[in-house]
Amino acid sequence: MSHAAVLLAGGKSSRMGRDKSALLIHGEPLWRHQLATLRATEPAELFISGKCDGPYANCGVEILADEFPDCGPLGGIASALRRCKSERLLVLAVDMPAMTATFLRTLVEQSQRIARGVVPSVSADVKRQAGISPVTKDEEEPHFEPIAAVYSRAALAVADECLRSGERKLESFIHALLAKDLVHIRPAEAKDARFFENWNTPADIP
Repeated sequence: MSHAAVLLAGGKSSRMGRDKSALLIHGEPLWRHQLATLRATEPAELFISGKCDGPYANCGVEILADEFPDCGPLGGIASALRRCKSERLLVLAVDMPAMTATFLRTLVEQSQRIARGVVPSVSADVKRQAGISPVTKDEEEPHFEPIAAVYSRAALAVADECLRSGERKLESFIHALLAKDLVHIRPAEAKDARFFENWNTPADIP
């Protein structure tokens, strides 16, 4: 399975109040847990997108600083797409600890088959079936999950175009990829919905 993988760990963690990547899960830092998940997909290349002096410094994995500073996850995705040599880039956010390598491998495999990126989406109905609540009006439309996804190298030009124009929203990036037929939206099943839960605030930590 030829793909690169990047752990997005460069967020400001403003709602958490401290660096999320250093939070503990099962007694180990969250960044180490997520990195192990990515390693289990057997990538040909592995990166961390984040601060060079973050808690993962000196862990033996190449750290990529954003070429477009303060642009959120899209900046990290663009930097990793520019650096990687593989045709596909697997992306995982540091604050999605329920994600599994098995599910991520299915995304990579699908991307290989269809020669496009693959971005999951979670509908309100799927969330209800999975017992995830509450579902707000804003969540009634299917929600893209672009920080647990696969992108082709061709997506770099689109990411750069978005960033140069000042567009940082990942949703806009995904719509631009769809317009160029560079990505497939994969509806998530109820059994997979919890993979996408985020640790955004202290209340989210079990």
